[in-house]
Amino acid sequence: MRPIAISHYSVVNALGRGTMSTLEALRSSHSGLSPCDFMDAEIDTYIGRVDGLEEEQVVARLKEFDCRNNRLAMLGLAADGFESAVASARARYGAHRIGVIIGTSTSGILETELAYRQRDASGRLPPHFNYRTTHENYSVTDFVRRYLRLQGCAFTISTACSSSAKVFASASRMIESGLCDAVVVGGVDSLCMTTLYGFSSLEIVATTPCRPADAERSGISIGEAAGFALLERAETCDNAPCLLGYGESSDAYHMSSPHPEGAGARLAMLRALQRSGVDPAQIDYINLHGTATRANDRAEDIAVSSLFGSETPCSSTKGWTGHTLGAAGITETAIVCLCLREGLLPASLNTVTVDPCFRMHVLLENRNQPVRRAMSNSFGFGGNNVSLILGYPAA
Repeated sequence: MRPIAISHYSVVNALGRGTMSTLEALRSSHSGLSPCDFMDAEIDTYIGRVDGLEEEQVVARLKEFDCRNNRLAMLGLAADGFESAVASARARYGAHRIGVIIGTSTSGILETELAYRQRDASGRLPPHFNYRTTHENYSVTDFVRRYLRLQGCAFTISTACSSSAKVFASASRMIESGLCDAVVVGGVDSLCMTTLYGFSSLEIVATTPCRPADAERSGISIGEAAGFALLERAETCDNAPCLLGYGESSDAYHMSSPHPEGAGARLAMLRALQRSGVDPAQIDYINLHGTATRANDRAEDIAVSSLFGSETPCSSTKGWTGHTLGAAGITETAIVCLCLREGLLPASLNTVTVDPCFRMHVLLENRNQPVRRAMSNSFGFGGNNVSLILGYPAA
């Protein structure tokens, strides 16, 4: 495939607002995870919460979209000069030539949870509740499109934890086919009772900050995040990191468990390598899906080591941000872009002793070295697997 430039990107998560907050935390090994204090959730776990989100409100012209998820989206759009970068692209291409593809797993479901708490004696939901502009999965995409004053094609992808990685594959196809000159991609997922209690019911929520690939790992830490990227043809952008390739697969092994041999994960990585024309030996770093559950990390180790052996440096960054679910793909893509720019390989934070059964090379300390090409993995429920290869085109 032809490289697609990531001409601008932003991210907001538990580490702060903007890429610099994330970069500083990576360099200092400072985690954004803290004991769960979300609303009245009585769960013994750690979460990655965005500070001050409750006090925010969406812009007045879009007040019908006000909910936690769209507030978080707005912070992501305002961070890192992203809104201004899109305005410049809009002036170049025209609003109708810029698409919007956003990934989310639960969108604004918290708004529905709160509405059900406020039902009257007859069971009616409160009159202010608007499912269409808050909870529905397209709500966040519609909000982003309207906020940025764009008029191109727009849709939401909801494939659990791979949602905001799949947006890159879809955007690449739209640009290559001539449907768009540029695409705003992103992911937004906010804390809610559904995910906190849902993952707790699966018995995969850790009582300590998550420890990806650790011999004593015991489950995930849930976080919230928003992130966006502006994708354009590579020839229009100088010195920008690029999407070099993507691979998708659907192993459909189980609704919530990965294929035990990592079959779908391996196929996604293999397809990304083939599409990009990059050999495994040319990948300098792999950002693992790395949720810190027993089954996921084991399956990913099998898949990664079968293609890359034991030499390619790998790590999961969920020890910093928590697992941001539908926003994990964009969050970790932004982190990989920072790695490319800064020559930084982050360690797997909180990991003390790598599972002795693992063959992949998990970093326990940060490493500084040039990074030319990197892979980012996102594997979702139901076997929705995506691998992205990011880097700089060959000279």
